[in-house]
Amino acid sequence: MRILLQFPEGLKQKAMELAAKYEKEGHEVFLSASPCYGACDLALDEARWIEADKIVHVGHSRFVHNELGIPVEYIPYYVDIEIDSLEAVLPHIKNYKSIALATTVQHIHQFEEMKSFFERNGKKVFAEQGERAMERGQVLGCDAGAIKKVEDKVDAVVFVGSGVFHPLAIDVKKPVFVYNPYAKKVTEISAERERLKKLRKGAITKAFSCRKFAVLLSTKPGQFNLQQALWARNELRKRGYEAMILVANEFDPMAIGNFMAFDCLVNTACPRIADDQE
Repeated sequence: MRILLQFPEGLKQKAMELAAKYEKEGHEVFLSASPCYGACDLALDEARWIEADKIVHVGHSRFVHNELGIPVEYIPYYVDIEIDSLEAVLPHIKNYKSIALATTVQHIHQFEEMKSFFERNGKKVFAEQGERAMERGQVLGCDAGAIKKVEDKVDAVVFVGSGVFHPLAIDVKKPVFVYNPYAKKVTEISAERERLKKLRKGAITKAFSCRKFAVLLSTKPGQFNLQQALWARNELRKRGYEAMILVANEFDPMAIGNFMAFDCLVNTACPRIADDQE
């Protein structure tokens, strides 16, 4: 079998190890060198060019809605945390009786242990499964439904994971505490969430004064939405604006900037593109 292995940037150093395993089993292996930003970002074009029998995508869990025309095997990459280290969170949530609990795919295998820890410490813990996430309590950069569904039942949110990219997707009117299990540090991110909201509102306000719009259409499998892009373009034209659809697998700000005719971008691709450009 001809296999195309795909890794996110942080796991590419493990590529040769897994490639050797598959080759030992008798498979022919190719490695995707393209950037990979998530489960939505599958190397379909590369797989088709080399006539691969399967894509093995490492580091993420499967998207729920995928009709791809080529088999894709997802291999999540799990990292254990010290459950007792969650004690660092307790002083920050002492005044909250109920919490929503969330994490990323790297730690989702310990979700029940995390949940039990907070329950042993007197908290009612809630979590659901998002629309695209595969596990209860799992948050994606584009799907925080696991928390949104229980917002009315909780006083605060606890997110376990490094960085703020994923927890900033949690758009609820409750405090969100981020516990970094590597730095063993707790951060409350309400101020950063409000800053991003203001920037988004500001961008929308500025759009009202624009006349020429570019609608971004991504060809990444989990982001491609032709109907939405066509709808946006047609609606803009109906209202007397100039509008064109820009198609790309990856949107580079410099490349887009070369289209100097446009004064506003309308995004139908990854909803976090705007945040990444701030």
